[in-house]
Amino acid sequence: MFWTSSCFVRVVTFLIMSVWTTRCLGRDSIFANESLPDGETIVSMEKRFVLGFFPGASNYRYVGIWYNNSAERTIVWVANRGYPLLDASGVLMFDSSGNLVIAHGGRSFIVAYGLGAKDTKATILDSGNLVMSSMANQSRYIWQSFDYPSDTWLPEMKIGLGGTNQSLTSWRSSGDPAVGNYNLGIDPIGLSQLFIWWSGHTFWTSGIWNGDMFSLIPELKLFTNIPIFFRCNNHTSDISCTYSANPSDRMTKIVLNSTGSLSIMQFDSQAQSWSLLWKHPSTCEVPNLCGPFGVCNNNPVSNCSCLRGFEPRNIVAHTNGYARDGCGRVIGLQCSTDQFLEIPNMRLPDHRRKLPVVGLTECKLACLRNCSCTAYAYSESEGCSLWYVDLMNLQNAYYGDGAGTICLRLAYSELSFGGKSGHKMLWMAGVIPTIALLCFGSLSYFLWRRQHRSRGKGNLHVHHSLMALDTDSAIKLWESEDAGSHLVLFSFPQIANATNNFSSQNKLGEGGFGPVYKGNLSEGQDIAVKRLAANSGQGLVEFKNEVLLIAKLQHINLVRLLGCCIQGEEKILIYEYMPNKSLDFFLFEQSRRAVFDWAMRMHIIEGIAHGLLYLHKHSRLRIIHRDLKASNILLDSDMNPKISDFGMARIFGSNETQANTNRVVGTFGYMAPEYAMEGIFSIKSDVFSFGVLLLEIISGTRNAGSHQRGQSLNLLGHAWELWKEDRWSDLIDPSYRSACPEHKVHRCIHIGLMCVQEKASDRPTMNEVASMLTSESITIPDPRQPAFLSIVLPSETVVHEESISLNEITITNLDGR
Repeated sequence: MFWTSSCFVRVVTFLIMSVWTTRCLGRDSIFANESLPDGETIVSMEKRFVLGFFPGASNYRYVGIWYNNSAERTIVWVANRGYPLLDASGVLMFDSSGNLVIAHGGRSFIVAYGLGAKDTKATILDSGNLVMSSMANQSRYIWQSFDYPSDTWLPEMKIGLGGTNQSLTSWRSSGDPAVGNYNLGIDPIGLSQLFIWWSGHTFWTSGIWNGDMFSLIPELKLFTNIPIFFRCNNHTSDISCTYSANPSDRMTKIVLNSTGSLSIMQFDSQAQSWSLLWKHPSTCEVPNLCGPFGVCNNNPVSNCSCLRGFEPRNIVAHTNGYARDGCGRVIGLQCSTDQFLEIPNMRLPDHRRKLPVVGLTECKLACLRNCSCTAYAYSESEGCSLWYVDLMNLQNAYYGDGAGTICLRLAYSELSFGGKSGHKMLWMAGVIPTIALLCFGSLSYFLWRRQHRSRGKGNLHVHHSLMALDTDSAIKLWESEDAGSHLVLFSFPQIANATNNFSSQNKLGEGGFGPVYKGNLSEGQDIAVKRLAANSGQGLVEFKNEVLLIAKLQHINLVRLLGCCIQGEEKILIYEYMPNKSLDFFLFEQSRRAVFDWAMRMHIIEGIAHGLLYLHKHSRLRIIHRDLKASNILLDSDMNPKISDFGMARIFGSNETQANTNRVVGTFGYMAPEYAMEGIFSIKSDVFSFGVLLLEIISGTRNAGSHQRGQSLNLLGHAWELWKEDRWSDLIDPSYRSACPEHKVHRCIHIGLMCVQEKASDRPTMNEVASMLTSESITIPDPRQPAFLSIVLPSETVVHEESISLNEITITNLDGR
């Protein structure tokens, strides 16, 4: 009897589970009282699209939508790009407030807000659109995934400037759904044309929609093998574009690739694969694809290689197809003994300087005599072109507009051991053009060599001076890679002449390191000169730190170190000059901060985030800045933010996650609690400082101020109070409050509070922060209480608020507990 009852129970259980499993696999919706665990899916009514969990290239798990009938899983939308799950225990469900969330590990990530509706459901449609509606009015969508695209534009989906600003954002790589560097959207000034941006910079456009076609890509209208039809709307309330495919039942998609190209593809049901119908721009037209001194070659296996004499700065990333870190020199330049390698049929790089000389030999000598010159090119039609910066956007075997022969500066030893071909190039590019002038120029060369002999000695002097300074093992590791050899070494008379003998009229300000001067080199380049004060007790260490760290850092949002000077007791750093001074010069002065509208503030926030992300992830070694603050954010002529002052920065090895120090340096108000109290620092310390800075930019007030805000003693506490009381809009600077998109400001405050949470483990990484800033489709969890809510923080010491193109370092010494 017991056995019979047991069998009966098992049979009934089996039947119930069979029915339930069939319902799971066949349904197209999730209802308010249901959930979708990892391993189960829902399928659209005509079985065209699937919603469920899927793995990325790593062990992370994502919620996404993919084609049902494709031979291989082709993802078209991802819900949690910035918050991947670590295992398969996630569940997609509705919470008690009617929000669609991904629940995992006791926390939940909101995918879609239910706006208070309790009887909601989420349905996957045959268009690939995931929609949320109430049971009472199922035809009205509370939320839809088409308003928050990922990297794929499906038929009937809008790309536009509507309330959610629909735009595509590329994947980080072909196997990593995290937010990448490219965006596709409508021209933000309101014209019906498509733009592709790389890290905020426009590099491709479709041309304006004329009612029938996009002006710069007419082939999409004229070619019959591309069976898609665009429609654009020019109404000011809804500027957008969409498209339809022919035949409508054939799977068609437009994808913004991780390399920045836009592709139109259709699925070939017979071959069971995707056919590429159109792609633009071509791979090598994508800016900065191969990084500094990298060459694009349109090779489908490997798009990027390094110039001769260079090697990948990040060999692992380069091998895996990410080459934006570019290439670094194998042998450092020696200035006067350098030679040139002639490279024909090259697309000449950007940022050239024209020099009015009469011939090839003069052009070569002009570059050779300037140690900052990295390459030159000469032609009868274009004259002499010189490059003083890293060579970007190179392409070999190029015969279009802008093609030419470039002569690359290399160390003599790099060419002398290059084999017969190297000797032949050297002879052709260097010896023959100059032999006719040897007799005439020998005296001039002797005088020039005598004048610059002190610079050669400076090479030895800078090496010995840097080696003599005590520093930690991480710096010595960096030092072993000969970082100093990448700097231009200036003589003291050069710098004295550039600054009018360090005239008080050239003085920009003074900080803990010493005075800062504006200078002008003989070539006409403006510079900022940072001179170590003789009585600076800590300046030697910071000096070496900056020379060794920033010499190899190249990013649009980092201030560029041009060179240094070490002569006798003089120790000087030379930077690019920032004409718009520093962020605090504008942000905390009522009359000046009015120029900062919302777009400018957001531009600055995103720029700082990208700069920090480069330091933490994309530079050769992980670098912790440790003193991020408003006065260390400089602004160039276009108001692009640049992180400066690396004197307190530390290098982390690839396996290091945090470190401890008894010497706590930085600025109160920006220091993370674990660092200020215990001397523990990590990349999350910089994230905390970024969060403080973000909230300061939103509010226009300092965190560490001397006045009280409500019941709080600092900006973090004030922001937290307003957030809890849903009065976050009171935090917005009144100077732009009436003209800002409130939903975007709300998101920025949310991100800022995530960054300043008390526990470092709760804070996002800068990679996640950058993703949250650039993509509104990424869900953000609720923030937890910030640090320092009950502590009175002293104000940051500002030495000269009216100064600065290069600011002082604020240093605080504490004993770690």
